[in-house]
Amino acid sequence: MNQVLSQQEIDSLLNALHSGEIDPNTIKEEEEKNKVKSYDFRRPIKLSKEYINTLYMIFENFSKMAGNAVSNLIHSNVDIKIGAIEQVSFDEFIHSIPNPTVMGLFHSKLLKGSQFIEINPQFCVQVIELMCGGAESSYTKNLKKKDTFTDIELGILEETILTFLRAFKAAWSEVVELETELDDIQTNPQLVQSMSPNEPIILISLILELFENKTFMNICIPYMSFEDITDKLSMKNWFDFEKEGNQDYKEVLTKKIESLVVDLEVDLGETFMTVDDFLQIEVGDIIQLNRKINDPLKMYVEDKLHYFVRPGEVDDKIAVEVLQYIEEDVE
Repeated sequence: MNQVLSQQEIDSLLNALHSGEIDPNTIKEEEEKNKVKSYDFRRPIKLSKEYINTLYMIFENFSKMAGNAVSNLIHSNVDIKIGAIEQVSFDEFIHSIPNPTVMGLFHSKLLKGSQFIEINPQFCVQVIELMCGGAESSYTKNLKKKDTFTDIELGILEETILTFLRAFKAAWSEVVELETELDDIQTNPQLVQSMSPNEPIILISLILELFENKTFMNICIPYMSFEDITDKLSMKNWFDFEKEGNQDYKEVLTKKIESLVVDLEVDLGETFMTVDDFLQIEVGDIIQLNRKINDPLKMYVEDKLHYFVRPGEVDDKIAVEVLQYIEEDVE
């Protein structure tokens, strides 16, 4: 029941507002704070925003690696980008994808349950045509008339799915070492009954672009798959190198970097000659370079100038002595 204010109460309230004793913004904030918010128990929010941000980083790497790998497989450029990462129910996911489609059911060691990768049938038809020696075709426009994929076509698409799974494993390697294994390939999403309809899942939607045709690919990971690795999804834990475990990892990484082999080149000088002069060169001929004997030589590390050096000999072998370190390229 609404309370009716008297004229005196109205005057007092107006005076308080004019004098600044009452802040209308504070009243609005209190009302928003006390407002009842709806909550859908079929879609409980379990993964925090921090974990979602980590997943964005993981699948950005996945999109790059998968795009390069599939491009090499079908010999055509495939561009893959993240469309969205959201939490939905399994039932919503199943009813949002076309029928027929191509769904790869797989499991990953250290992740609970089964995961899914769903590839839009339009992209699948393009891949089949390219891997069979074809090119861009108008056949993709008549896809709705296609009832299913043949066993031969699914055999061709299996290699594509395995390529995506290898990229999936590599993208997760910075967080946790996974061993992925393809279990089955389905074309009818309604036959996939590996979890309850209300089971919360993380849906990663990716945009595939091939021959200027944009389609979608979805990766479905049940929430229960993250239960044992939620601590590894924390950005703070991921980048905190002060912790003992991460410090060991940093030391191993440093040793691997220090043992890398790099190319060193020493530039003795340059000269120009005609083809005729080059053909006339004989043993004992002297070629004059554009550098004096006392001038320091340039030493390149992986094609970048880093040192000025002086030639010499050590233990009957040609060697150079470092004279100066160059921070930037100097030509």
